[in-house]
Amino acid sequence: MTATLDLHSAWDAWHSDREEQLRTAHGWLSLTALHWLTPEPSTVEGLPGLWSATPDGVVVTASTADGLFVRGVRGPLPVDGTAVLHPVNGLPGSLVEVGDKVVEIARRTDAHVLRVRDPHAPTRTAFTGVPAFDVDPRWVVDGVFEAYDEPRPITVDAVVDGLQHHLTAVGVVRFVVDGAEHSLVAVPGEQGGLSLHFRDATSGVTTYPGGRSVQVPDPVDGRVTIDLNRLVNLPCAFTDFATCPLPPAGNAVSAAVTAGEKSPLR
Repeated sequence: MTATLDLHSAWDAWHSDREEQLRTAHGWLSLTALHWLTPEPSTVEGLPGLWSATPDGVVVTASTADGLFVRGVRGPLPVDGTAVLHPVNGLPGSLVEVGDKVVEIARRTDAHVLRVRDPHAPTRTAFTGVPAFDVDPRWVVDGVFEAYDEPRPITVDAVVDGLQHHLTAVGVVRFVVDGAEHSLVAVPGEQGGLSLHFRDATSGVTTYPGGRSVQVPDPVDGRVTIDLNRLVNLPCAFTDFATCPLPPAGNAVSAAVTAGEKSPLR
C-alpha cells in the first residue's frame, strides 16, 4: 500500500511539473505559425523584415525600427541591417524576439523553418491540462537493455510529409507486457538515460496516433525500470506547427498500454 501511495504521489508531482512546462509563455502550446523558408527574401505574415534561407544559414533583414532582437549569449541584440543565423539540424533553433513573441528558426534535414511562439495563442490560453489514464502499478515493468557495440544512425519519418529525422540508436530494450515480450529501439534521453518512442494498441484510439514516448533511467547492470505511467505525448499532439519524428521502424507494442497521457483536447 505504501509503495502504491508513493507511486501516485510521485506521479502527481511529475505530472504537475509536466503541465507547468507546457504552460510556459513560449513553450509548445504557444506555436501559432510554421513557415518553410526559401532562398528568395520574403515577408512573413505578422512579422517585420525579410526572411530567407541560404546554404550558409537563415538571413534576416530589418531595421532597428522593426524591433527584431536576436537572442545570444550576451543578451538580445537588435537587427539593424542583415543578420545570419546558423541553426543546427535536429536541435532547438535560434531565437528572435519581436514584442512578446519569439520566432524560432530551425533546420530540419536540408530545409529551414520559422516558427512563431506567441504567449497569447489559444492553444496556450485555453489549456486546462493533459488528460491521462489512472496511475497503476502494473505499468511499472522491468526490462533488459542490450547495448549496440557502437551507436547506430537511424532515419525516421516525421509528421510532416517528406521530412525525416536523423537519430542515434544506442541499443534495444526488451520487456514483457500482457505476457508478450516486446523489443524497442532506444535513443539517448534528453537529460540522460534512454528514450523509448513507440505506438501501441491505443494509438489513434484514445492516444495520439503518432505514438508516445517515455524516459527511462540509465541501465544498471543491463537492467532498466520502465514506468509506462509516464508516457507522454510529443509536441505534435498539441499543435499543428511541430515537426515531430515518428517512432523508429518496429517500435510497436501489440497490447493496449492504458497508461500515461491520452490525446489532448484541441
